[in-house]
Amino acid sequence: MTPTDASTEAGTEPAADGADCADTLDLRLPDELVALLADGDRRAAEAADDLLDGVGGWGPATTDAGVFQLVPVRLERDLPLISRWMNDPAVAAFWELAGPEGVAETHLRLQLDGDGRSVPCLGVLEGTPMSYWEIYRADLDPLARHYPSRPHDTGIHLLIGGVANRGHGLGTSLLRAVADLVLDHRPACARVVAEPDLRNTPSVSAFLSAGFRFSAEVDLPDKRAALMVRDRALRAVL
Repeated sequence: MTPTDASTEAGTEPAADGADCADTLDLRLPDELVALLADGDRRAAEAADDLLDGVGGWGPATTDAGVFQLVPVRLERDLPLISRWMNDPAVAAFWELAGPEGVAETHLRLQLDGDGRSVPCLGVLEGTPMSYWEIYRADLDPLARHYPSRPHDTGIHLLIGGVANRGHGLGTSLLRAVADLVLDHRPACARVVAEPDLRNTPSVSAFLSAGFRFSAEVDLPDKRAALMVRDRALRAVL
């Protein structure tokens, strides 16, 4: 599972959603999110079948922008919002998932109905869903054929949903927080990796600012990517 770009990932500081703040304002869903975030035991049980040590039970992280949490996607609740984000031209240029909701639904179902090697999540900041994430086992992904992978390498894809949240360093802050969550909750994982499109300079820059290092240029089937790596051994110094 490699979306056409893991770049709108980080760098979606500039490339992410065309729904503006209106997207998150009218889809705030405070009651549902409060209930979901409070129900930690159930979410952890639901996540137990994934191959990523239970992403749904990782809990919140404190960032400069506020409390942030990864909430595994539920199609019935989240598909309209995610599809709207995917139809932003800036996002579509890299993810290539624009179109009717069925396009995004197919992409999400491949993960949700799979073996747990990739977990699609909403990024919820201060109670508001504002980003889309994919946390995946890079060592079990087709990406592993294109670089010297190690067991339990964990990959990140990210897009920031609203225009108002882009271009202010928020992607950098969230990338660092999520990489730390991976390393804190996946003791077997020595590296967090990503493969943004080389053309997405802001994305590459966001990864670098978040403590990732540029490892190599990688030719993937759908793009030429920058392989970004955050090493557990260097997390205290980068």
